[in-house]
Amino acid sequence: MEREVRVRFAPSPTGPLHIGGVRTALYNYLLARKLGGKMLLRIEDTDQNRFVPGAEDYIRQSLEWAGIELDESPWTATPGPHAPYRQSERKPMYMQYAQQLIDSGHAYYAFDTAEDLDAMRARLTAAKVPNPQYNSITRAQMRNSLTLPAEEVKQLLESGAQYVIRLKVPRKEEIRFNDLIRGWVVVHSSAVDDKVLMKSDGMPTYHLANIVDDHLMEITHVIRGEEWLPSAPLHVLLYRYFGWEDTMPQFAHLPLLLKPDGTGKLSKRDGDRLGFPVFPLEWHGKDAETGEPTVSSGYRESGYLPEAFINFLAFLGWNPGTTQELFTMQELIDSFSIERVSKSPARFDQNKVRWYNEQYLRAKPDAELAQYLQEALNGQGLDVPADKAEQIAALVKERATFPADLAKEAQIFFTRPASYDEQVISKKWNPQVAGALAEFAKQLPAATDTTPDAIKALLTQVVEGQGMKLGQVLQALRVAVTGAAAGPDLMAIMSILGTQETAQRIESAVSALAQAAA
Repeated sequence: MEREVRVRFAPSPTGPLHIGGVRTALYNYLLARKLGGKMLLRIEDTDQNRFVPGAEDYIRQSLEWAGIELDESPWTATPGPHAPYRQSERKPMYMQYAQQLIDSGHAYYAFDTAEDLDAMRARLTAAKVPNPQYNSITRAQMRNSLTLPAEEVKQLLESGAQYVIRLKVPRKEEIRFNDLIRGWVVVHSSAVDDKVLMKSDGMPTYHLANIVDDHLMEITHVIRGEEWLPSAPLHVLLYRYFGWEDTMPQFAHLPLLLKPDGTGKLSKRDGDRLGFPVFPLEWHGKDAETGEPTVSSGYRESGYLPEAFINFLAFLGWNPGTTQELFTMQELIDSFSIERVSKSPARFDQNKVRWYNEQYLRAKPDAELAQYLQEALNGQGLDVPADKAEQIAALVKERATFPADLAKEAQIFFTRPASYDEQVISKKWNPQVAGALAEFAKQLPAATDTTPDAIKALLTQVVEGQGMKLGQVLQALRVAVTGAAAGPDLMAIMSILGTQETAQRIESAVSALAQAAA
């Protein structure tokens, strides 16, 4: 019987969710939906020392904003079949699995103090060992249940002495697994250290809790970042030692996200330095050194649309094998395959995510853009009717990257020019042009048809009546009406402004420029 596909995203609540984490969640979600499976979220909070208040809620809000839907999580209204979904709430059960490994000879108690561990590292460093670690060789010189007499181990346990439980990694063995992205990965066990499975505070480490929970939650695919690749051989051993190899999930380790210049892993500092967000939502935190409040920008607050953000993230490491670039979430689901995820690192390109935002913003219905515009203008104390806001939005949207740009571009409709483009005035403004524009302003208020085409027809008639051509006055007229040398369609601008307002702006310009020339 074929197993139901079940994937999980397992973030730690140690701070804001990086966009690399959102990409991991997205790829898990796309695979689950493509194969008709389930998407789980598990909070991995075994490291209580690094727990940050508010981080879990930030993760929830980020995924909701991005449109990544969860079938089972700590937040779903009805508990899933494998609740609880926070590892701290599952704490009591992990010891039995650690004990199972001890009983089978695959793990051991280690009673080493911090001083013992420091001394061990110092000895290895002095011996020029390149990577000092607690492993199949060094454990023979340490204080653990493999080196101490059984009676002493028993006494130490009964007396409440502090200990950790370590995995007993074989000394000479090849560990291999087939990664869905990278193919066969082979690691010699001598390169794997005896990782701690249970800490002295009774909490499991990531390695033990991760494997136990993935097994109990029936996870079929583990899609995670490349930084977990070195841990994968250890996890393969754990599946083997527990006797769970037949149901071990398939692994897929995603490529790194690189800085825009391709020189290293993308970090928060890169965003701060180069002026772009690396988090989905704005994050209010504290400086690690000073404790002072800090604010990190988010894609949502910076004006990015969730569909643009998701489309951009999907292409950071994956491609559909076609020339199509714009995808709805459903189209991403339909097109996604893990085989088309690259093993090569993906370089972050801020210009590309801006391009995506432009495409999605401009494709929205004008009525929806009008709502963005009205909201921004209301904040400026301007009450603009919906029909007029829709006309303006339709006209200015091609010059907008973010919703806030609509209100910036719309200012020409609510603020008369305080100055006029000097370059255009010096080249295009003269008494003959001023006379033609003054005549146009005189006739304009009487016009009954105020569509852009009708306004253009009237302007052409007036200009030709003055013995001139339309091209001689258009730039000067634009400057008179808006103050700027370029912008949206001028006839449409005048149509929205109305004949009275347009005429008054032209008259003001003619008067002001005449005084300036005098």
